[in-house]
Amino acid sequence: MKIAVEGCMHGDLDIVYQTIQHVERLNGIKIDLLLCCGDFQAVRNARDMESLNVPPKYREMKSFWKYYSGQEVAPIPTIFIGGNHEASNYLWELYYGGWAAPNIYFLGFAGVVKFGNIRIGGLSGIYSARDYHLGHHERPPYNERTIRSVYHVREYDVHKLMQVEEPIDIFLSHDWPLGITDCGNWQQLVRHKRHFENEIRERTLGSKAAAQLLEKLRPPYWFSAHLHCKFAAVVQHGESGPTTKFLALDKCLPRRKFLQIIDIESEPGPYEIQYDEEWLAITRKFNPIFPLTFKNANFGGTQLEMQDCQQWVRSRLQARGPKPFEFAQTVPSFDPSQPDSNNSYFDYPRNPQTESLLQLLELPYLLDSVSESRVPTHGPTPLIQGGSSVEYSEEIPIDDADEVEEFAEIDDVETGNE
Repeated sequence: MKIAVEGCMHGDLDIVYQTIQHVERLNGIKIDLLLCCGDFQAVRNARDMESLNVPPKYREMKSFWKYYSGQEVAPIPTIFIGGNHEASNYLWELYYGGWAAPNIYFLGFAGVVKFGNIRIGGLSGIYSARDYHLGHHERPPYNERTIRSVYHVREYDVHKLMQVEEPIDIFLSHDWPLGITDCGNWQQLVRHKRHFENEIRERTLGSKAAAQLLEKLRPPYWFSAHLHCKFAAVVQHGESGPTTKFLALDKCLPRRKFLQIIDIESEPGPYEIQYDEEWLAITRKFNPIFPLTFKNANFGGTQLEMQDCQQWVRSRLQARGPKPFEFAQTVPSFDPSQPDSNNSYFDYPRNPQTESLLQLLELPYLLDSVSESRVPTHGPTPLIQGGSSVEYSEEIPIDDADEVEEFAEIDDVETGNE
């Protein structure tokens, strides 16, 4: 199975698919799957831009809307996770995962699916110690605070992934696992990204949550993005344990290393994306403690046994089949002939895919529950483990160490193209 892995998409689907088709023609190969490591920017219309944590001058419709509307169809199956520049209102509709457009599948805030006999897991968002132990309290429409916290990784989602026991073949995270630079040529990395050196030496570059998952899941492949550079590492798990090949990729810009093709052993095709039995069992077990306010989940409050959940899910999938529920549009798509026509709706609809999945699992729909973050409040100021607090600034986006450089690069490219 040939898989294309892409770093940060930033809405440039047309360019990425054209690049893959060029690689196919040049090498006489057929790519079976595209994996995207976040900042996908599934922006359907102008209203979605309001949920995108990007300075207004850089907000641009890009090309996802064409695939959402059906004007274009993804030429190969595509699986993506979320990053820290997303249409967060849309991804919340698909919290459990689902088709963001035909042939384009979102793994959810955390998730595992099968593609053929290959198991692919992922964790959306980026790590922030101050929000890690909170619940999912954010709801659209987002304010200046929640638009910057909705994509922060939560312990609840990581805890669910930590329950996975069956082997994972490929794992995706947006930010890098903490300490991954120890396993690669970090000296070469800092020659290109000098501001990383202090973070590497102080062991603050990367995600503690992702590092925890890397040690638990030990997949053969782990792919990331976020820091806008290519970096490879090999993680040896114990003296005689398995190894993980790690690769971070750049964003989709000219002359940047944003795409990698890998060949992985698999059963012969054809392949299709399917629900994963173990993951649906984990979802069923832990959904009753889904934390929807500032308060974290009560992990001791689950009543269901994992073995019972898996047997129950197996019987449901045997009766229905493992294919995900079909894509459904929930809001109007951008219309370039009427660019201001997409702001006429004001509700945040339920996604039929999510409703159908929850019905299959006999779980209640909770995503539109009223959250305390919708009520004016200062909220709690959580502590990082170890007791030190984090100062929050509304003016400075402290959660993206590369953000200033990122937008400067965009300016450079735009200037070069004039």
